[in-house]
Amino acid sequence: MAVQKLYAGAKLREIRSGLGLTQKMFAEKLSVSLPYLNQMENNNRPVSTGVVLALAREFGYDVTELSTGDGERMVSDMREALADPVFTDGNESLVDAGVPLADLRLAASNAPALARAFLNLHGAYRQSQERLAAMNEALGGHGTAATTSPWEEVRDFFHYCDNYVDAIDRAAEHFSMPGGRELNADALIARTLSTLGIELVLSDDAPLRHFDTENSRLTLSRRAAPETRRFQALLQIALLTQDELLEATLDFARFQSEASRSIAKMGLANYFAGAALMPYRAFRQATLETRHDLERLADLFNASIEQVAHRLSTLQRKGDKGVPFFFVRVDQAGTITKRHSATLLQFARYGGACPLWNVHQAFETPGRFLRQLAETPDGVRYLCLARDVSKSGGSFAAPVRRYAIGLGCEVKHADALVYADDMDLGQGPFEPIGISCRICERERCHQRSVPPLERQLSVDPDRRGVLPYKVVR
Repeated sequence: MAVQKLYAGAKLREIRSGLGLTQKMFAEKLSVSLPYLNQMENNNRPVSTGVVLALAREFGYDVTELSTGDGERMVSDMREALADPVFTDGNESLVDAGVPLADLRLAASNAPALARAFLNLHGAYRQSQERLAAMNEALGGHGTAATTSPWEEVRDFFHYCDNYVDAIDRAAEHFSMPGGRELNADALIARTLSTLGIELVLSDDAPLRHFDTENSRLTLSRRAAPETRRFQALLQIALLTQDELLEATLDFARFQSEASRSIAKMGLANYFAGAALMPYRAFRQATLETRHDLERLADLFNASIEQVAHRLSTLQRKGDKGVPFFFVRVDQAGTITKRHSATLLQFARYGGACPLWNVHQAFETPGRFLRQLAETPDGVRYLCLARDVSKSGGSFAAPVRRYAIGLGCEVKHADALVYADDMDLGQGPFEPIGISCRICERERCHQRSVPPLERQLSVDPDRRGVLPYKVVR
């Protein structure tokens, strides 16, 4: 398995600027020569192990920040974008024509603003093409501008902040511990609503949540599961008590449209609700004591399995980080409806998840956790968990919403999970999974749905294997 060198020039410059040090002073602190530091800051050399240790020793820097964040996400996103047929020279894609992975990493590290502008431009192009293909108001004279959709813009906001919003998370933790002691979620909700003068009503005929501002009445659906009602009550409390903080965070994000801002506000309110239900330090300690047993955590915090899995993907507070997880939710068609990752694994921006991934099998085994050892094309190995999270409508005639969730971490962290017990983490076998068929490099995948856009194909009319074509490097 290849070891990926760490190029983090932009991060080094950011650290040095924040400390107010010159290159010479910074080099002395790191015990390296000035030319060597200059080369690392310009990504002509990878960051050495000695420099990583010196950053932690001299400045107390969380060195995991060097290898996470925007860089890997942008590399994955740019690689997928460049595989689009629009980037072709005759029959050859740009990736095929000579844009190596190393160059993409340099662009993401040295020119992140330019890389993000490129991704925004490609997203705008795709949005325009989708509208034209569907003839969505194509002749109406409005709504046809080539801009990123509000939903995608909000998704990218959470995507590029590691799905962790520090100010919101800390505010929720403070809220959940009035007077310095943690309250039961139901007691906290009752106390807060009483203080606000709001009546809580359960109704069989109500939508999931409805707040009547005129009569100060919060109505929740009696048919919803208790953990869902609990979460929705905390979400409404966030909107009522944290508006100033939510608006300040939205101002900082600088969304392009009011629609994006409105969607993001609900996303931040949802984040607050989850963080209040499972306050950071208490939840983090519980993950260590239970070894990330999702069912025990759900019982301890009166939450659902999905809520716990989502919360696990947000434990990225500096100085007290949890295991970096990815979290995803898919529907029965394989469409990804939620995606968050604090790992090197980045989900495709368009389309569904790899069919070899165990999250698709979860629908076949309701109520059970499935385990899978998997390896992505870059050689990184993961422990993947999957489970169905079907949601009843509360009555015989109501439709059942069926989803499956996937949660996973790199194998190097797997010993911290109870689910890794009795598994051979060294030998596997490891299932070869990918990100998306359109950008996957695997040549002989028996589940490939479409050819890889960045490779040439060869079709032999006298020979047929599992696939009707051969991928040519």
